[in-house]
Amino acid sequence: MKTVLALGNPGDRYRDTRHNAGWWLADRLRTVWSLPPWRSRPLAVETLGRRGPETVRILKPLTYVNRSGQVLDNLSREDGPDPVRDLLVLVDDVWLAPGEFRFRGRGSSGGHNGLDSIEQSLGSPEYGRLRIGVGQPHDSRIDLAEWVLAPLRPVDEEAVVSAFTEMVKGIECWVADGITAAMDRFNRRGKREG
Repeated sequence: MKTVLALGNPGDRYRDTRHNAGWWLADRLRTVWSLPPWRSRPLAVETLGRRGPETVRILKPLTYVNRSGQVLDNLSREDGPDPVRDLLVLVDDVWLAPGEFRFRGRGSSGGHNGLDSIEQSLGSPEYGRLRIGVGQPHDSRIDLAEWVLAPLRPVDEEAVVSAFTEMVKGIECWVADGITAAMDRFNRRGKREG
């Protein structure tokens, strides 16, 4: 089973914030793939379906971003994914401009507490991720923690959401052919034009 783990924070207060870009993309995937409604499971909501011969599970942790790895601890006791082959984490990235995205098969957390939590749970940085650009503050005095917990400017939100079509194609590539194929085919496309 392929597992797509979308990072975000539960509750109306956080719904439109930069940290929830992964949840926005998970919602788009559920719609595009015509998957069933979200259902509750311990520490998360999930939806399951088929993409070609693969069963795909999409999870949205309800633990808040900085404890996202707890969902994987829970899965490991049941039917946890092989992180190298079967796990893709959807995560906001302040180091990429809105509308940009990158697939990665491993790497550092880049200071992202959700990725730190996942790495701690897995005991390894070897897992797939799709970094969704949300941009960084133009004023260095703005704290990054405050930045990611604030809504995107409308023009930036439009750039992020407009890139979802390509991101969905990239995730479909990952499901079918793996993270290396997704990186090779989609990382160049994920750069903002102009």
